[in-house]
Amino acid sequence: TLDSDQSATFAGTVSDSKGDVRKIPRLDKGSAHTLVASDAGKCISADGNITVPASVLSEGDAITIVCIGTGDITITQGSGVTMYNAADAATGNRTLALRGMATLWFLNATTCYISGAGLS
Repeated sequence: TLDSDQSATFAGTVSDSKGDVRKIPRLDKGSAHTLVASDAGKCISADGNITVPASVLSEGDAITIVCIGTGDITITQGSGVTMYNAADAATGNRTLALRGMATLWFLNATTCYISGAGLS
């Protein structure tokens, strides 16, 4: 409800198809995983390599990956994808160290940027 004095009152809950807006839904992946459209807006806790495919995710999609397993993982730039490292604009596969965290943001269906800690 919006009052004439511009104060507002809200009732109910706020959520969307990706989960509560105050949370980032977690997906556990214990083995290699190729990103799919439904991964957008989520955090993948990974213990296996991740592949970023072309023409699966869309402009503005974001995915966070946390390496929680037994060692480093590789984030593979799939065929037809340009994945820019935000630190130096280099493209290609990236290594995410154990306990590292990286976020992918998609400019469009074939171009994304990756940034994070423990990322080389």
